[in-house]
Amino acid sequence: MKLRRLSLRVRIFFAMILLVLIASVLIAAVTIYQYNEEAQDYHRDRLERKEDNIKRHIDFVIRETTWEVKTENIRLIFMNEIYKIADIHHLQVNLFDLEGGLIKSSKSSIEGDTIAKCLNADILNGLSNTAQHRYVEKTVLNNQTFQSSYTYITDKKFKPIAILNLPYLENDEFLNKELREFLERLGYAYLVMLVLAILLAYFLSKYITKSLKTISDKIKETRLGKQNKRIEIASSSEEIATLVNSYNSMIDELQESAVKLATSEREQAWREMAKQVAHEIKNPLTPMRLSVQSFQRKFDHGDPEIYHKVDEYSQTLIQQIDTMSSIASAFSNFAKMPAQQNETLNVVQIVKLALDIFSEDYIVFIADEKEIIVQLDRTQLIRVVTNLVKNATQAISGDNDPKVVVSVMSEDHLVKIAVSDNGKGISEENIPRIFEPKFTTKSSGMGLGLAMVKNIVETYKGTITFTSQQGKGTTFTVTFPKQ
Repeated sequence: MKLRRLSLRVRIFFAMILLVLIASVLIAAVTIYQYNEEAQDYHRDRLERKEDNIKRHIDFVIRETTWEVKTENIRLIFMNEIYKIADIHHLQVNLFDLEGGLIKSSKSSIEGDTIAKCLNADILNGLSNTAQHRYVEKTVLNNQTFQSSYTYITDKKFKPIAILNLPYLENDEFLNKELREFLERLGYAYLVMLVLAILLAYFLSKYITKSLKTISDKIKETRLGKQNKRIEIASSSEEIATLVNSYNSMIDELQESAVKLATSEREQAWREMAKQVAHEIKNPLTPMRLSVQSFQRKFDHGDPEIYHKVDEYSQTLIQQIDTMSSIASAFSNFAKMPAQQNETLNVVQIVKLALDIFSEDYIVFIADEKEIIVQLDRTQLIRVVTNLVKNATQAISGDNDPKVVVSVMSEDHLVKIAVSDNGKGISEENIPRIFEPKFTTKSSGMGLGLAMVKNIVETYKGTITFTSQQGKGTTFTVTFPKQ
């Protein structure tokens, strides 16, 4: 699990370092094994060469001797010659009879050694039963390895007359010294290689993951509702290029889908808006039509109250015309916001000014400070406040103890405007749709007020939030940056 948490770059880095370390250990192990094999071959071949040379020397002595060549005369034949042979070939020479008894040795101490005076049966059987008539025994004594070779000495007719024994000490000092020196030089070489591998692994892993990081960053920045940039990498591997091309193709398709989706949503929104506008306009047209038809039926020039009826009829038409005008104005304000005219404003003063148009005595204004300066559009700020207060007053209409509190607060680099009411609150099913255009819970109106407020607030990179409890009231909070 811990390995999976490591980044690809770290895993590549450690993999390359581990590869170099494993290679160095394997090469060192193979080198030691090879040296040991070569040492064994060297000692085996050296003993065979020594044995060959000593046997030729012995054959020469046998050919030149005046004694009769037989087992009983071996001691006499090699009485002094055995020391010369041992001295010339730098190797101890022992001669045994065919029964395994010691006849003569170049080392006088062995003659007093009762154990070495007779060969054991394994050696004799090995000599007689092998095709080469040769037997090699290996022993370890005091951490030193000895080889002892046993072969027959023959007369001129190749008849065995004695057993030649050559004790050989495997002296590995020279080979071990060479091995140590080689491993030391190999260690220095691999130390340099390890440093180079670390540097190479660092830059190579950085190079490999650089393209992946670029792709990762681009993917994190990818959004459906914004213009996404294509990835441009000058040089990359085939796999990275394939990944980049796939990403760019996805971005192109996403852009096309976003455009189609936006167009479809915009068309759907305008269709819904047109239906809503048509519906709202039809509402006042119906009473206007009924009023005109009623007036036509009941019109009488001789009626003494004709002027009073005309006046009532005119008031009804004017009232319905005003309703249609307000509907058109609301739709126009939402569809086309006026250009921002930013200026330095005292928010406290502007909010108080916006509240002057309301005659309700239950509207309370609270401000933390007398002056909070921001850069905003005066008209749009007034529109935000009036829309929120208007919604609050409509939410508490008919309550016995209505109350609307408008407060202005300053926090660090932000200014907050909160509008609270003690009305009926917002139901759970209506909360997700509260800022949707054309959504309203009132019997009249276009439902564009909160959508327009949200549009204005977000234009200034501000936020609008609300909290609500059914039966207790709602609080809308608008936050603007001061600059």
